[in-house]
Amino acid sequence: MIENPQDRLPGRREVVRVRNLAKSFGENTVLSDVNLTVLEGTVTAMIGPSGAGKSTVLRCMNLLERPDSGTIEIDGHVIDAERRFSNRELFALRRSAGMVFQHFNLFPHMTVLRNVSLPQQRVLGRSKGEADERAMALLTRMGLADKGEQYPNRCSGGQQQRIAIARALALDPKVMLFDEPTSALDPEVGLEVLEVMKELAASGMTMIVVTHEMSFARSVSEDLIVMADGGIIEQGDPKRIMAEPSHPRTQEFLRAVLQR
Repeated sequence: MIENPQDRLPGRREVVRVRNLAKSFGENTVLSDVNLTVLEGTVTAMIGPSGAGKSTVLRCMNLLERPDSGTIEIDGHVIDAERRFSNRELFALRRSAGMVFQHFNLFPHMTVLRNVSLPQQRVLGRSKGEADERAMALLTRMGLADKGEQYPNRCSGGQQQRIAIARALALDPKVMLFDEPTSALDPEVGLEVLEVMKELAASGMTMIVVTHEMSFARSVSEDLIVMADGGIIEQGDPKRIMAEPSHPRTQEFLRAVLQR
């Protein structure tokens, strides 16, 4: 069963709309006719077996991978994969969607503060003083006020991921895309990152989260997407899907992950 989130959450503005998204690598079809809508101020969790195409959806949405076909709209910025689009259009879309990866992707030769402030200067044109002030405010929000002058390799994995979240937030995105942000972390450290993500959700940030954290998907997200074999097989209320999945592949996947 694939539910429209607006049927359950009326009155919310559509901030993300993906239609007929397809992507292949050579002869390997990774995504086929993916359609999804994300409402402003909601958390959408995306789950499913390895190789289902979850991370590729996020990478296509941010155009880190160019789709073969389909359209992507984020906060009114529309990209049609089958036509040429300008650098300005690409830039506008990426500014609207902050991305947090599995493996942090911080600059090792820059301090924590510069990792968060430099992108603001390059992308938003902020002065160094403005960028540093914004960076310190976000590092403080992440519980990292004392790490500004350190280098990333002096920080734990959980701290590095929180730095990466601060860096993405510093560009004032409309949507945050999280690609399994705790998968490279020890469980205890991953809880630190999940707490930050819960705080972001409570503040009203629109989020799409590819995750293997079933408790987060059940208790924090308003919409749950289940993917398998390059497509969405089920979408709707997380608690309903977790309790009574309708698709056999969802039943199989949840049985496997919840019985570990």
